[in-house]
Amino acid sequence: MKQDPICKKEIEEDTSFQKEYDGQTYYFCSSECLKTFNEMKKSVIRLKRSLDEKKRVSFGKLNKDVIKPGICTLCGACAASCESIAIEDKRPKIVGPCTSCGVCYNQCPRTMTTEEELVGKLRFAYSAKSLLDRHEGQDGGVVTALLAYGLEEGLIDCAVVTTQSKDQPWKPVAIIAEDRAQVLESSGSMYSHSMTMEQLMQAIQQGMRSIAFVGPSCNIDAVHKMQRSPYGFLHLFMRANVLRLGLFCMDTFSYEGIREFVENHGMRLADIEAMKIRKGKFEFEQAGQISRFSLSEFDEYRSSSCKFCTDMAAENSDISFGGVGTPDGYTTVLARSSIGYEIFNEAVENGFLEARPLEDYEMDRVLNLARMKKVQMYSVNRRSKKT
Repeated sequence: MKQDPICKKEIEEDTSFQKEYDGQTYYFCSSECLKTFNEMKKSVIRLKRSLDEKKRVSFGKLNKDVIKPGICTLCGACAASCESIAIEDKRPKIVGPCTSCGVCYNQCPRTMTTEEELVGKLRFAYSAKSLLDRHEGQDGGVVTALLAYGLEEGLIDCAVVTTQSKDQPWKPVAIIAEDRAQVLESSGSMYSHSMTMEQLMQAIQQGMRSIAFVGPSCNIDAVHKMQRSPYGFLHLFMRANVLRLGLFCMDTFSYEGIREFVENHGMRLADIEAMKIRKGKFEFEQAGQISRFSLSEFDEYRSSSCKFCTDMAAENSDISFGGVGTPDGYTTVLARSSIGYEIFNEAVENGFLEARPLEDYEMDRVLNLARMKKVQMYSVNRRSKKT
């Protein structure tokens, strides 16, 4: 006895409804099931053709990423899309030859394989750098140059940015920048959380009507909710427009923790000229020398909320910026909203920025880092067992 792969009925092998496909004979109870099979196989063939080499992975990857960790939903999408996979003992198993076509992996609701799933919706991606004279910002200094353009053209009244405390080196302090000098002062990255929302409220209270707001995804999300939620503070406040400029972020660390670490390694925060996280290392530059430490050494100083965040690329911003993907001295820019796209390109046309389209291999680096941030939810967001 054979089983009809469409309706699952048991049938005799001598049925007249048969189909040779990929070296295997299939049997059907009726012409309708045979027709459905033909249509489905054509869809599978088209899907396989559409998957590029990077998405053609084996069942082994699905097993490693989803099944073994225990996050499989048992929805059966993988088995439904491949005759070599079956649900046995409450888990998907490979029961035939795997051709590493990637179809099963790309059907699974627990995998993230598309650009939008990983970094959100965007209009265009760029590699860019500042063209401001005597300006050395983080990576390409694009945020600073864009803010300078917005202020000079009168597109924004001010910008809520983060700078260093004058009393405690590298301690983040949010300010309302109203001129180029203050914007330049905020150039560079700090890896401790900045309380920027209070400054945004102050800017609105001071009568600022067009405000650029710079921050990582957690701060951007707060502004986004205040604007879009029916209960948001800014939802019906039409006198203030906020341009959300998001910063790529994997983790933030407590200021006291960074200071303790630096001092324990014979350095002083006051002597640190630049900080940067790159390729799994925390870099501290002083007197032209760079000291590198594994990020794992900073685990105890990591902000607890970062363990629950899955948004590396500030998806709710008008434009996102980050140092990953592009070469040293350049910034990856993801233009998302129409106004973000237009303002960025105006800054390029007016000589504040240099930009080119982001290459595919550069975007792949961004997507890989975003994927690392996304999948951490599977190891963190678990319901605890009640005893």
